[in-house]
Amino acid sequence: MSSSTSRKPTAKPAAKAAGPGRPKDLGKRAAILEAAKTLFIEQGYSGVSMDSIAAQAGVSKLTVYSHFGDKETLFSEAVQSKCIEMLPDALFVADVEGPLRDQLLGIGMAFFEMITSDAALSIQRMMMAPETDERLRELFWQAGPQRTCEALADFMRSRAERGELDIPDCYIAGQQFLTLVKGEVHMHMMCGMPLSPVETDAAIHVAASVDFFLRAYAPRGAGNAG
Repeated sequence: MSSSTSRKPTAKPAAKAAGPGRPKDLGKRAAILEAAKTLFIEQGYSGVSMDSIAAQAGVSKLTVYSHFGDKETLFSEAVQSKCIEMLPDALFVADVEGPLRDQLLGIGMAFFEMITSDAALSIQRMMMAPETDERLRELFWQAGPQRTCEALADFMRSRAERGELDIPDCYIAGQQFLTLVKGEVHMHMMCGMPLSPVETDAAIHVAASVDFFLRAYAPRGAGNAG
């Protein structure tokens, strides 16, 4: 889920805040997000209405609009929520104890499990469909892949500043890492092709990708970074 274009997210106005003395119901917000994630995956963006999301969440349509403002915002928030769920911010904290290789393995496994999940494959196929407009693709990119690319670039930068990696461009290096982890396996799954026993062993695939990456960006004179 990476891209060669590095762009900052376009700021989007947030939904109108609740009035004084009327805080948002976080339980309803969570229910709306879960309903949105389920329905967008099952029915695609155009097949889902705010009415159907409200019904699935057990709230009124007015409540959905109160929390998210419009359908585009809700879609963006649903994508971001799913990414954070499967790739939590804690994975990219560079000051944790432990070897660099172990942390890269954790990031790689979480990323691989996310992109090969049924939900991710479904949403990516939707983004590739000819009828999906450019605005929706942009919202998806900003809410999901771009967050991952920028978080990984920040992580790489922190590790490079420690002298554990020799990286001239951390954003590009992060994209290379994610591409290695995707491998041919992800394309096979996107096409619905059966996988060989070797391809289904995620741990072996991710470990090989991490080791390749570390050899490429090991500090000069170092055997292995971590």
